[in-house]
Amino acid sequence: MTKKRFSKQVNLTDNANLIAEKRYLKLEADGSVKESVNEMFTRVARFIASGDLDLSDKSESYKKPSQSELEEIEDSFYEIQANLEFLSGMSLLDRGKQDLVAACYVLPIKDSIESIYGTLANAVVLHRRGAGIGYDFSEIRPEGDIVNTTGREASGPISFMKLYDYSSEVIMNRGAVRHAGHMGILRIDHPDVRKFLSAKQDNTQLTNFNISIAITDEFIDALEKNTEYELKHEGKVYGKILAKEMLTEIAESIHKSGEPGFIFVDEINRHNPTLHVGLMTSTNQCGEQPLLPYEACNLGSVVLNKFVIKGTDNKKTHDRIDWDRLEYVVKTAVHFLDNTITVSRHLLPEIEKLVKHGNRKIGVGVMGWADMLYELNIPYNSQEALDLAEQIMGFIKEKGHEKSQELGKLKGDFGNFKGSKWHKEGYTNMRNATVTTIAPTGTTSLLANCNGGIEPFFALAYIRKNMETMGDTEMIYVNELLEQKLKDEWLYDKELMRNIAEKGTLSSFNQIPERIRKVYVCSFDIEPEWHIRMQAAFQKFTDNAVSKTINLPESASTEDIISAFKLAAKLGLKGLTIYRDKSRDQQVLNLTK
Repeated sequence: MTKKRFSKQVNLTDNANLIAEKRYLKLEADGSVKESVNEMFTRVARFIASGDLDLSDKSESYKKPSQSELEEIEDSFYEIQANLEFLSGMSLLDRGKQDLVAACYVLPIKDSIESIYGTLANAVVLHRRGAGIGYDFSEIRPEGDIVNTTGREASGPISFMKLYDYSSEVIMNRGAVRHAGHMGILRIDHPDVRKFLSAKQDNTQLTNFNISIAITDEFIDALEKNTEYELKHEGKVYGKILAKEMLTEIAESIHKSGEPGFIFVDEINRHNPTLHVGLMTSTNQCGEQPLLPYEACNLGSVVLNKFVIKGTDNKKTHDRIDWDRLEYVVKTAVHFLDNTITVSRHLLPEIEKLVKHGNRKIGVGVMGWADMLYELNIPYNSQEALDLAEQIMGFIKEKGHEKSQELGKLKGDFGNFKGSKWHKEGYTNMRNATVTTIAPTGTTSLLANCNGGIEPFFALAYIRKNMETMGDTEMIYVNELLEQKLKDEWLYDKELMRNIAEKGTLSSFNQIPERIRKVYVCSFDIEPEWHIRMQAAFQKFTDNAVSKTINLPESASTEDIISAFKLAAKLGLKGLTIYRDKSRDQQVLNLTK
C-alpha cells in the first residue's frame, strides 16, 4: 500500500497554535482560518519545491526533476517542518499568497535628495510586504554643512532618519504584513555621532528604528592606546575626541535606553565573501545579516533540541546527539532556502539582479540551544557549553557548505563566484555566497516550542507581551524541562513552582540541589562574559553574523557595558547588542511578578 504523503501530524502547544493562527495560517476573505497546520506545511513545501522547476536561475546543463524526484523534494521539505526540526519564518508568513519576499534587506542612501527620497519610496514597497530594512546614513553630510546647490545648511542624517520613521508610522504600517522595522547605522567617526546617540534616549523618537554605531579599527586602536580619533566626512576633519570619552557616552546611552547597538564594520568586511563586488556597511533590522546595498538574505533555523537522542543520559555528550539526522536536516534546509530565493518576488530590479543572479545569500541558523543544554545537563556558562557550540556550529557550517557546493555543481554557482572568497580558497563550486546566519527567531521559536536563537532562557517562568502582530495577547511560559527534571528528582510541588515563577530563577532556592541549579540557569544568572564568549563561539563558524542580546540585570553599571564592549571587540564579534533590564517601559520578556 502506498504511504499517504504529508500525513505526519504536527504536535503544537496551545501557545504555538495561537501563534500559527494569528500569524501564519491561510485565511479566508473574512479573516477566518482556512487551513490546518499540516496543510500549511504541505502548502509551503510544495511552493518552495517548485523552485526546482524554474530555469531562470539555473545553469544551461541543469535538468528539471522528474515528477517522482519533485515529490521526494516536497516530502523532505514537509518532513523537516512537520517534525519542527527546521522553520523559516518568511515562508510561513506568506499565508498562501505565493508572493514571497525575503526577511531582510539593505538599501543605499547617498548624500542627495534624489537618493534619500528614492530609497524611501523603495522602502515603502518592501516594508508593506513585511521586510525589515537596514541603511547606512554615514554618507549624508553633517548638520550645518553648506549645500552647494542651494547655499543653505544641511539638515544632517538624523533629520532623514526621522523622515523615514514618520513615513513608517503614517504610511508603511497601515495595511503592512507586519510592523515596519528599520536599522539605522552611523559610523563612529561621523561628525553627528553625538546627535545620533541622543536621538532615541527618551524612547519616543525613531520608534520604528533600531540604531547601531559602526565601529572601525581606527576607533578600537585609539581606545586601546587611550588616544583621540578623528570625526570626519568626505575627507574633511571636523574635530577629534578621546575614544574612551566617546565609548563612555555610548555606554551611558545603552544604560539608559538599551541603544545603540554596535556593528564592527571592518571586522565584517574582513570576512566579506564578495569584497570584489563592494563593502558591507549596514545590516538588517536585527544586526545578524550584513548585506551589500540592494541585497537580501533568506533565513531559517534548525531546532537543536530536536536532535538530542532520548534515553542516552549515561552516554558521552557527542553520542547523545543525532549527527546523521542533523546533517540531513541542514542539507535539506540549504536546498529549501536556496529555492526560496528562486520563488521569491524581489520587487526591485536591483534586488532581483544582486540576490537572484549575483550572490544568492542564505542563512541557516539555530534555535533551541538553551533547551539542548538543559537536556544534555550542561551549564550555559561553562567551557563545555562553549566547546559544544563550536562543535555543533562547525558541523552545520561544514555540511551546509557541502550542500551549497553540490547545488552549485548541479544548478550553477552564484553569479559573483569568480573572484569571491570561496573561489580564492580553491572551491570549484558554490551556490550561495553565504550559508549560515544566526537570527533571533522570535515567533518561529514559539511555534517550535523552544528558546530563541542561542539565547539562554530569560527566566524559568515569564510573560511574553508587546509582540509584533499579536495585539494585546499575553502568553505565560513555564519551563517544561525544569518541571520534568524536578518530577524526575521527586522535588516537584505546585507551591515550589509558584515561588519559582515569582523569582524567575533558581538562584535563591537552596532546597534544590546545586547540580540542578548550575544547569538550569537563566539570563541574569550568567555573567556578561559568558554571554559574549557564547556569541563568539557561534560566530567562529557563522558566515554572516550572530544576533544575540547581552542581557544585563537592572543593577548593571556603565562600566559593565564598557567591559562587555571591549571583550566583544577582542573576540572578533561582528555585532553587539546590550540590554539592561527595565531600561525601557515596554519590553517583550517580563517576569511574572
